[in-house]
Amino acid sequence: MGDSVIRIKGLHKSYETSAGLFPVLKDVGLQVAAGEFVAIMGPSGSGKSTFMNILGCLDEPTSGRYELNGRDVANLDRDELAALRNRTIGFVFQGFNLLPRMSLQDNVALPLIYCGVERDERHQRARDLLAKVGLERYFESMPNKISGGQQQRVAIARALVNQPRLILADEPTGNLDSHTGEEIMALFDSLNREGITIVLVTHEADIAQHAHRQVHFLDGRIVNDHAVQREHSA
Repeated sequence: MGDSVIRIKGLHKSYETSAGLFPVLKDVGLQVAAGEFVAIMGPSGSGKSTFMNILGCLDEPTSGRYELNGRDVANLDRDELAALRNRTIGFVFQGFNLLPRMSLQDNVALPLIYCGVERDERHQRARDLLAKVGLERYFESMPNKISGGQQQRVAIARALVNQPRLILADEPTGNLDSHTGEEIMALFDSLNREGITIVLVTHEADIAQHAHRQVHFLDGRIVNDHAVQREHSA
């Protein structure tokens, strides 16, 4: 394991409601080293989704410290934060979030537009990554012409296109049958072996078993953080 990609201390998050402040996260502390594969677990309302949004710099904590790739997120302006997020994090969501009127190649290449990458290089990197996830025959296909499992592979390719150090995956197998879900998790296993840090939210024990470590949330706190005896061979 390398240096810490994520370092969190004393994290709190509350939301304003008509009844006053509602605490969602309470004094959360966590470190994730480079190369780890961590599963975030917990029942609905435990705070895990809010925590993932903060990890992805999509939401801000009420108090506490969050360092991403060695930088204190609170000290970054909007442009610096967007640049750090673009270069450091790849996102994979349960709902795939592909643009329906764009080819798979263009969906994967999309994040590179915001980085100023030239068109030919964008397309080449997109094709290389689609081949990496087993979709080399589908560059010009549209999202509605492929299966859910294939759409999630496209989403993973898109998450990788900026060569991130960290992938944040929110219930990435939630819309897939169990066999297809295992195929997607085998792909995550492979990416992790290449050195990419993965933090994954799931409520499924068999999916979480792919991780090296499981972090359990309950009522806004981390109540368990333990190493996993992996059942799946490489």
